[in-house]
Amino acid sequence: MVWLLRHVWILVLLGLFPACGVFAADQVKVGEAAQFIPLVEGKPYLHVIHEGRSVKVQRVQDPDYELKGYFAKTGRKCPPFCIQPVTPDPSVASISEVELFDFMETQLRDGTGVLIDARTSSWFRKGTIPGSVNYSFTLFGKDKSDPELVAALESFGARERGDVGATERLLEDWGWADARHKTEDWDFSMAKDLVLWCNGPACGQSPRAIRGLLDAGYPGDKVMYYRGGMQMWQLWGLTTVVPRQ
Repeated sequence: MVWLLRHVWILVLLGLFPACGVFAADQVKVGEAAQFIPLVEGKPYLHVIHEGRSVKVQRVQDPDYELKGYFAKTGRKCPPFCIQPVTPDPSVASISEVELFDFMETQLRDGTGVLIDARTSSWFRKGTIPGSVNYSFTLFGKDKSDPELVAALESFGARERGDVGATERLLEDWGWADARHKTEDWDFSMAKDLVLWCNGPACGQSPRAIRGLLDAGYPGDKVMYYRGGMQMWQLWGLTTVVPRQ
């Protein structure tokens, strides 16, 4: 008996056999985990960088949480608060929160994507989705040569083409050179993937911004629409942040 106890204690010290106290603590953790409300199954939370700091994105853990205030309202005058189509354009994918979580952990994290709060600055200052930058929808309705719009497109990785040689143009016209992401004025080959959102399914701001981007030549396969916007984000009790400025 003494021999057995001695060997069990050695296994405990080596971490190969759980002591009673450790086992009890693990049981408590399992119980807590069972009560935790994750983002999706298998993903309790995620982190994004917002204004240079790490922000933890998770759901409200209060099972009695109810959406209140502006985003709980359903009866609004139409127009302007009309229910939006699934996507502003057939070339643009509409995504849900699940795809947005994936975008945050991939393209947004590695710098190949931009999450755009397309609302006016006054809305942005009230609170935004972590990782978002504010480009008001009004910007994308400006003339294609407007310096602000040009600067925005360049910040997304687009390059002005300037004078294109006759040979290059001919190769593109014949399909011998890849011109899928090129227009007369812009090369979007290295442009970032964009996700645009606004106040929700009855908000027309991000759809207008998306149509403006497409008019400027931005490829539809590099643009995504988070139709749920702030209304659905808050309905799920997800983390929001107030910008510092």
